[in-house]
Amino acid sequence: MRAVRERCAWTQTIDHRDLVPYLVEESAEVIDAVESGTRADLREELGDLLWQVLFHSEIAAGDPEDPFDIDDVARGLTEKMVRRHPHVFGDAVASTPEEVLVHWNAAKAAEKRERTSVLDGVSDHMPSLALAQKVLGKAEQVGVTAGRAPLAPTTESELGDALLALVQLAREHGWDADRALRSRVRGLSAEVRASEARQIT
Repeated sequence: MRAVRERCAWTQTIDHRDLVPYLVEESAEVIDAVESGTRADLREELGDLLWQVLFHSEIAAGDPEDPFDIDDVARGLTEKMVRRHPHVFGDAVASTPEEVLVHWNAAKAAEKRERTSVLDGVSDHMPSLALAQKVLGKAEQVGVTAGRAPLAPTTESELGDALLALVQLAREHGWDADRALRSRVRGLSAEVRASEARQIT
């Protein structure tokens, strides 16, 4: 990555903001590989996603005011994971996933003392269904619910209420609303391609 940054004219012009669309694209391709690809696809797409991390780290290394590199990123991640796994690296005990989550959340709360809302740190750039599911989970922590909505909306606003109600239903069943819709859209895409193939023949 360092050699590419030093010797590639295009790469030298790129900054963190320029890379964001590629990061989004590569993340989506990892999801595709996990949900409908092969092991070879997954290996390749993870490599492409890792390249984005390396790229951002190399750009950051050249910052004149606050430089950091991939070693700093890895070191920070290692320290965070050790703190958040006291049942692995310390004396804490956690024999169930729920107990692990208690330790994780306690460590995270200690790290993020400046946060004043359960919503702090939730990115608005998440896909809408995934964001809705995340916000509903956070809302539940402070006793707020989305409520129910009619599933036969007549306005765009009511459509939003209905979609949020469906995401709430997904949460109650332990389903991933975003993944469910992606799966159904993949099925629809397959139907479109099959229809096109029939028309050609």
